[in-house]
Amino acid sequence: MLSSLIDFSDYSFIKCNTVKSDPLSSRSMASKTPVGFIGLGNMGSPMAKNLLRNGYPVIATDVFPESCKELQDLGAQVVDSPAEVADKADRIITMLPSSPNVIEVYTGPNGILKKVKKGTLLIDSSTIDPAVSKEMAVAAEKMGAVFMDAPVSGGVGAASLAKLTFMVGGVEEEYHAAQELLTCMGANVVYCGQVGTGQAAKICNNMLLAIGMIGTAETMNLGIRLGLDPKLLAQILNMSSGRCWSSDTYNPVPGVMEGVPSANNYQGGFGTTLMAKDLGLAQNTATNTKTPIPLGSLAHQIYRVMSARGYANKDFSSVFQFLREEEGQ
Repeated sequence: MLSSLIDFSDYSFIKCNTVKSDPLSSRSMASKTPVGFIGLGNMGSPMAKNLLRNGYPVIATDVFPESCKELQDLGAQVVDSPAEVADKADRIITMLPSSPNVIEVYTGPNGILKKVKKGTLLIDSSTIDPAVSKEMAVAAEKMGAVFMDAPVSGGVGAASLAKLTFMVGGVEEEYHAAQELLTCMGANVVYCGQVGTGQAAKICNNMLLAIGMIGTAETMNLGIRLGLDPKLLAQILNMSSGRCWSSDTYNPVPGVMEGVPSANNYQGGFGTTLMAKDLGLAQNTATNTKTPIPLGSLAHQIYRVMSARGYANKDFSSVFQFLREEEGQ
């Protein structure tokens, strides 16, 4: 996550398998027809803005109407419910906080599937349980629509700069239709396989990210207690085998790097509560597949404790501050 701090020198589109689809499909030819967007939070709002910048008319809604005002001022049409979005657009993107939100937006009383048109392409960029993505795909198929999961990595900064990474799962023949929209919002679009595989890739990435951040925080804290200057220690780590994204791009120690949450009292970035949620998804899928994840489970517990001790709204790199405070107890 949070690769907004990485400088992507060019746009690349990665695909795991050969896509067999007609590049002149009806959806591709539709081009600048309206795109629905549901969920205008910290991530959804800049993503929708990038669609507008690329010339796509946007029809939007959010559970909090005040979230729609800025987008409306930029030219988007704002409606009252997901069902109204589905009535007006045949390509819809959703960006929502959790599995229950996705279920409600798609299948609730005012949900997308109440008014969805046959042939509509539904792209969900939320980070949710892969099993829920599969359920939504089945429900959409019954209505003649196509559902794809396309969670993102990159954080708010990358969303603003259209440098997100999308991990896409769904019907292979529809990949290019989804890619047309996703490339307006991201630097990398990766086709992962059937519905749910995008979510699987995202969950695995965030589990590793959490483990790496905790390890970096522990390492930096130990080095400081042993008398090492934190900037010097970070420099050594980043030219040695311990180097990782959390040490060289998103260091959790205040004063080591500029432009990261640790330099701003851990404000902004990727919240501890969201990391705890994603680790919970990893834990659930690991249990269901009987996969041992001892470090992932421990990371989940650490971030859950942090969420209950005043760190819920701080960036997940605040685990360094949490460990420092634990010393005094």
